[in-house]
Amino acid sequence: MQAPSFGGVKIPGGNGQVIRLSRGASLSDFGDRIDVNPASLVQVMMHLGEMVTATQSLPDETLQLLGEELNYVIQVVSPEDEDRELLESFSIEFGEDEGGDEDLRARPPVVTVMGHVDHGKTRLLDAIRNTNVVSGEAGGITQHIGAYQVATTVDGEERRITFIDTPGHEAFTAMRARGAQATDVAVLVIAADDGVKPQTAEAIDHAKAADVPIVVAVNKIDVEGADPQKVRAQLTEYGLVAEEFGGDVQFVDISAKQGINIDGLLEAVVLTSDASLDLRANPDMPAQGLAIEAYLDRGRGSMATVLVQRGTLNVGDSIVCGDAYGRVRAMLDENGDQVQFAEPSRPVQVLGLTNVPSAGDNFLVVKDDRVARQIAQQREARERFAQQAKASRRVTLDNWQTTLAEGERNELLLLIKGDMSGSVEALEESLLKIDAGGDEVGIRVIGRGVGAITQNDINLASSADAIIIGFNVRPEGKNSELADRMGVDIRYYSVIYQAIDEVEAAVKGLLKPIYEEVQLGSAEVREVFKVPRIGNIAGSIVRDGIIRRNTKARLIREGVVISENLNVESLRRFKDDATEVREGFECGIGVGYNDIRIADVIETYEMQEKPRD
Repeated sequence: MQAPSFGGVKIPGGNGQVIRLSRGASLSDFGDRIDVNPASLVQVMMHLGEMVTATQSLPDETLQLLGEELNYVIQVVSPEDEDRELLESFSIEFGEDEGGDEDLRARPPVVTVMGHVDHGKTRLLDAIRNTNVVSGEAGGITQHIGAYQVATTVDGEERRITFIDTPGHEAFTAMRARGAQATDVAVLVIAADDGVKPQTAEAIDHAKAADVPIVVAVNKIDVEGADPQKVRAQLTEYGLVAEEFGGDVQFVDISAKQGINIDGLLEAVVLTSDASLDLRANPDMPAQGLAIEAYLDRGRGSMATVLVQRGTLNVGDSIVCGDAYGRVRAMLDENGDQVQFAEPSRPVQVLGLTNVPSAGDNFLVVKDDRVARQIAQQREARERFAQQAKASRRVTLDNWQTTLAEGERNELLLLIKGDMSGSVEALEESLLKIDAGGDEVGIRVIGRGVGAITQNDINLASSADAIIIGFNVRPEGKNSELADRMGVDIRYYSVIYQAIDEVEAAVKGLLKPIYEEVQLGSAEVREVFKVPRIGNIAGSIVRDGIIRRNTKARLIREGVVISENLNVESLRRFKDDATEVREGFECGIGVGYNDIRIADVIETYEMQEKPRD
């Protein structure tokens, strides 16, 4: 096969050879893999109508387009796969216990306490660990994320429980959004005199989305107006049925203030974890786990609270946590006392990391500092390149069928918010009745509520890749901007049937985005200038509208479109770069296309999604 030629430069064809590249790779990276000068690839990209530099991070679509042109099959390696391959290259298997079933030993359950803001979560935690957390905090609100372990006696045997102390379900979900599955059991705190509140319902949604068993602590049974039976009846509407009502959820009546029945709650947690979960891990392997919190201490440097999930962490171990690494200089328990080792489900504070990791980052022990540094540096570089390239795609109603076809998911997850509870119930019931075309796909509602779309809703939708359905409601405050930043798709409706039709269309693959072309302006070419290493520039005068940089363009010659899908790569007024040039002014336009002639017309436009009726 003859080598293809671009501008006189011959590049050997790939004959279908598979090339694996990291997300955000550059032409230099591609050139190194196929032994070609990156400058030659820059010319190929110009031929394809793309003006890029040799070191610029490229989106996945551009890399695959270049591969098709040169007859290579480009496989863009996801960050997760790249991290797995990186660890495998050092003979490390993350997330799996080494050894057989006989090496596994029981580990304590990891518990998160959730519930409404003033129903006594912090007071309960205070009662459990017998220390006064509340007095040192502003307004009684937990200001940090910590973790600690307590002991209780069940059937004459000492059992330990690890509590993760979070500021609420926001942090619980934020860690899940990063892929950190830390919690085994959720304790839901409800005041016996107040019943189910909006935040209570949100906490239930978050726990169910995480697929963890729930233990209900009915608090404040000693206050006037307490009605624990009413709480049990209310929670049956949310799918939490007490054991005495024939269900499988343990309800424990307590008073955190008076210290009543705290042992009963701890016993219920142990029994629930024993009944629902097989909590075992191998302590005789290099430690792995995740960071619960981290901050920078002026005197001691980076301080990271980590939860060991498997293996045993020892002082002196070389660890890597996200893009941070180092040697464990010291470990502190929840009381500030030094410990020499930490077994599975044990939270400890680690000193010795080079920088501050993020909450939810995975950590692992490696054989020496050199390996830790290499893994951390490659993770940091990968993260940087991925950020520079195109942002990862989120699930929306429009692309859901594509992600389904790619095998990424087999359920459409929805979160419904409405102006009235009746509307929400009616909408949920109608959506769940949609025929998805068999058992292969389904619709699941992971949350519902009345009122404006809150930050909690967006966090939950982000962590679960769900779509928010807003019925006669809108996001409060700046939550619309937050949803845009987090890539959460919010759909607004005022007619139930419209919501049903669009969701049904998404499930059946019928929904297509409607785009319309909006003309911006046109310019007539008066002169053509040849610029070395860039190509031809059209000296033009703007005839109507506006010519704007980085917009779509087409080249028209004698009324016939010569080239489509061009891009206004450069725009100049005399020697100065310009963002836009208006009607009647002269300018130089570069569209990454060399066959430009005098009297050609450059027409610019943009594609805008047409709102649905």
